[in-house]
Amino acid sequence: MLAGPVKITLDTDNNAVTAGPVGFLLQRSLVRPGKARCISEPMIVIEKVCKAYHLKNRSEPVRALDNVTNHIDRGEVVVIIGPSGSGKSTLLRSLNGLQGVDSGTITIDGQIVTDKKTDINKLRTEVGMVFQHFNLFQHKTALENIAMPQRIVLKRDRKEAEEIAHDLLRKVGILDHANNYPSMLSGGQQQRVAIARSLAMKPKVMLFDEATSALDPETVGGILGLMRELAAEGMTMIVVTHEMGFAREAADRVIFMDAGAVIEENTPDNFFDNPQSDRAQEFLRQIL
Repeated sequence: MLAGPVKITLDTDNNAVTAGPVGFLLQRSLVRPGKARCISEPMIVIEKVCKAYHLKNRSEPVRALDNVTNHIDRGEVVVIIGPSGSGKSTLLRSLNGLQGVDSGTITIDGQIVTDKKTDINKLRTEVGMVFQHFNLFQHKTALENIAMPQRIVLKRDRKEAEEIAHDLLRKVGILDHANNYPSMLSGGQQQRVAIARSLAMKPKVMLFDEATSALDPETVGGILGLMRELAAEGMTMIVVTHEMGFAREAADRVIFMDAGAVIEENTPDNFFDNPQSDRAQEFLRQIL
């Protein structure tokens, strides 16, 4: 039960404006019309997560994650932005166990990622991740890069795996490159293969770690368009990016990080038009 009454009004653009201690949560649930929100049962729960690195040339540890607490609802698209070294990628990698944490808990769809008893390989089939540098097998064709993980991890037979691979190559717009090796593909085409490979595992969550930063400007738009399509289909997505246009257009929520901590979070319009923290204001002045 919510404590006390909550007042909901509409602003001049017919956006919900709420008052009270749960106002921001209710505003988040109304961000994208037609998309269901389940505030009481989020897909991802991050509680008091800390990670520090001890460097030889520094007496004090570097706090990559400093008591991070947050949650992501099912079907929500969250974009994480911030300066280099702010902890964005560390947080993203910790969500599927690629990066261990020192303390705190991470839960995805009821599975505790930070519990050593959790089958992390099984979890990763449900949490797809797309990296900056594609990470394709260079000696395998585009089709094989998508089909092989299905056969090894999900135990699908060759016919089923290749049918799914063909369907996904068609979805990402490069079916005619199915038999090409990565060296024969552009950066944008390789990233499309990487996205298709993740989707082949039928993930519940997709993580994007600077998915466009290694691409030339002409191919960035195509990848961002594909990511927008996934968002529109209801995929739960967490995106680390420097593409502010994507953050404003596709995100339900923007998280701004600095020095390993969440400094500010808000809806895209509120964050970009009226940032509350001095640090976020400074960051936006430098990049916009």
